[in-house]
Order: sequence, then C-alpha cells, then structure tokens
Amino acid sequence: MTDTIHPPRTGAPADAQAAAGADGGSRKLTRSIGVVGGTLLTLSCVTPASSLFVIVPDLFADLGTATALTIAIGAVLCIAVAFCYSELGTLIPSAGGEYAMVGTLAGRLTGWVVFILSLIVVMIVPPIIALGTADYLAPLFHMSAPLAGALVMLLATLAGLLDLRANAWITGVFLVLEVVAAAVVAVLGFAHGERGASTLLHGVNAGDGGTTTAVSVGAIVTGLAIALFVTQGFSTAVYLSEELENPRRNVARTVLWTLAISAAVILVPVAAITVGAPDLKTLAEGDIAGMVTTWSNSAVGTFISLCIALAIINAGIVMVIQNSRVLFASARDRAWPEPVNRAFSTIGRFGSPWVATLAVGVPGAVLCYVPVEDLSGITGVAVTGMYLLVAVASLFSRRHHHKHTPAWRMPLWPAVPVLLIVVLAYVLWQQSGQDLLVTGGIVAAAALYWALYLRPRQATHWVITLPEDERV
Repeated sequence: MTDTIHPPRTGAPADAQAAAGADGGSRKLTRSIGVVGGTLLTLSCVTPASSLFVIVPDLFADLGTATALTIAIGAVLCIAVAFCYSELGTLIPSAGGEYAMVGTLAGRLTGWVVFILSLIVVMIVPPIIALGTADYLAPLFHMSAPLAGALVMLLATLAGLLDLRANAWITGVFLVLEVVAAAVVAVLGFAHGERGASTLLHGVNAGDGGTTTAVSVGAIVTGLAIALFVTQGFSTAVYLSEELENPRRNVARTVLWTLAISAAVILVPVAAITVGAPDLKTLAEGDIAGMVTTWSNSAVGTFISLCIALAIINAGIVMVIQNSRVLFASARDRAWPEPVNRAFSTIGRFGSPWVATLAVGVPGAVLCYVPVEDLSGITGVAVTGMYLLVAVASLFSRRHHHKHTPAWRMPLWPAVPVLLIVVLAYVLWQQSGQDLLVTGGIVAAAALYWALYLRPRQATHWVITLPEDERV
C-alpha cells in the first residue's frame, strides 16, 4: 500500500497518448445520461427480477424461511457499502470504478488486486445470470441452458455496442416488466399466505421425512456472501461516472436511489414467497414460476416466466456495458501489453468501447458451456473481498489533498467503513475453503504479474487516470 498515494493523472502518459492517436481512437467517453438514465441502467444491472428468480432460489434451498432475513441483513450492509462507493465515486470519478478509487487512495498494488477481483465478477456473473434463461423460456421454446445462455450473452454484446443513451431506454422498458413481474409475485404470495410473518424472523427449513430444521446463525452468515451478490449491481453508477452528467452530484444519488429501490423490489416478493409457499419443501425447491401457476393459472405463470426471461436479457445487456467500461479504463491506464491497451481503449462510432465489449461478451457466451455451480461461491468471495477493500480505501479519502477535494461525503465517517471492514472480514472467514483458495490463487497469480510486469514499468504502466474535466 506504499507504492503511491498520489493524485490521479489527467490522461495517460505521453507515449500512451501517442499510441492512442496512432490508431485514431478516442480515450474519452461521452457524457450523455442524467440521474434517471443512470438509475435505470444501474437498476437494470442489479436486475432485481433476475436476482429474485435466478439467485434467490438457491438461498431458499439453504436458508428456507430465513432467506428474507439474510437478504435484509445484506441490504443493511450494502447501505454502508453504498456510502463508501458514493464518497469515493465522486472523489475519483472514473470508468475504472473500484480499482481507480482504491488504487488512487490506497496504492496501485491494492488497486490492482481490486481490479482482479472485479474482473472475476466481470467474467463470471453475466453467464451465471444468462444460464437461467432456458427455464423461463420453456413455455415458448425448449433449448438447453448453455445454448440459451450463450444466445443471451451474444444478444447483450450486440446491444452493448450501441449508444449508451439508447441502451438506457432499452433497459428501462425491460426494467418496467421486471418490476411488474415482481409485483405480481408479491401480491399472489401474500394473498395465499400459509404461515405468519413471524416465520421471517425465525428461520426453518425442510428436513428429511417431512420434518423441519432450524436455520443456524452460521448458515445465515455464510449466506451473506450470496446476499451481497443479490444487490451487488448498485455499484454500476461509479463505472458510469465518466458518462453521467454532473458526476459529483449524480453518482451518489444514483448509487443510493438504486440500492433503496432494488432492495424493496427484491425483499417484498421474497417475503411474499416465504409466507405463501404451500409447504417448506416447495419453498426449498425454489420453483417460483411453478408457485405462481399454483396461486393463479398457467397464463399468469407463462407471463411471469417471460418477464423473467426478459429481465435476464436486460441483466446481460447492462452487465456487458458495465464490464466493458472496466476493461476500457484498465487499457487507458495501461494495465496490459501495448497492443492490448490500444485495442481495449478504442471507441467505436456509437461512442462505446467496442473491442472491450466483445472481450467481455464473447468469452461470456463460451463460459455458458462450463458448469457454474462451483463458480457462484467464488463470485461471492470476490464481491465480498472487493467491498472490503473499497471500505479500506475510504479510510484514506480524507487525507492530504483529498480532504479538500469537492465530493459527496458519507455520514459517521470513519465508523461506517471500520464497522464494515470487521463484518465483511468475518463473512469472508465463514466461506468455504475451496472458494477462498481458488480466489486467493487468482489474486496470487495477479500479484505475480504485478511484480514481474507492471511494477518494473510503473512510470508508464498502470497509471490511474481521470478525465481532465474532473480535476476541477
């Protein structure tokens, strides 16, 4: 953490700028969206419906009626995370997101570790979400999960090549359908209540032979990593900070509004499903579309299934947009050999980093043919570790010249980040050894790349930059 704690540079080094000019590509994104557009894109990245219908069923299997409580605890933790993101995202407004914020404040090596953790999320999460498409397209089409997921990823990649303003409207329309589907599920679940609201606070799950078992505190703590993953997309606002108008104000507004709305859209239906499931075994199976059909009829079940499929497609589009900006920023900051940097930092005719978009979308389509069960735990570890390091960096946000830089400032600093660090460290400690080992191995390999390639070239490589108009 002692490599550098200097102000971010306004633009790449001279030779990097020359390389950019050689291929005619621009290294500056266009400011084209306000709070509404940014919130639509960010909410779509949280994808409340896809989280509800793809990720939450796995939590029902492990946590039973304690699922809503676990997600609620995760949402409370995310308030503290959102405070950290809002302050750092307005202090360091860069498309690099977490790595730019952390690298500027806590040192370039720490920023590199955060970048690698975010890269794990970048490459794994979109195919995980996309693989859920086949089950919900079943009323109209029958195809394998890998094929459906790959098609979603390719469609999302094509949409990601378009202008960001157009994508804001596309994802906004899909988002309305997501919210409608979640609302229908909530109404039907509460209308067919089988158990009282107290069940939400006293977790039980289906046991063998029709028995019930209590959900332990340890199980809830372990589930928090996935619960954090459920609402994870609110951080998209910091990736869009170079394309948001007036980022000093709008980044914080977008982050906080997105978290509040997404938590409500996810938690209310989860509570409704918990009290409305016919029995604990059905709840543990997590077949939400099947429960909707039982509560109503097959037509409503089909409608909900198609809305969920659209939500997943929506998620894919926004995740490809977000993640391509991470690669774009890393290339602009020269994290890779020069030919790769030139390719990833090239802006296409529609104002999007098209090579970086393809680099995210096409491998994502391929990963749909890889079993993702083992990757979900790794993603939870990566997200938790990334949040932890952002909280650490926020402790440096009011030192030296950063203390006087115009930015949104969180309340109760430094108590909020300190408490967050303690809780997230404990959550990490409770994760499986295999997930920690795999994630740690990836980080160790990245540290080796830093030591052998980036550190000897630190005058010209991995130089964290900000757009020139954000230095005032």
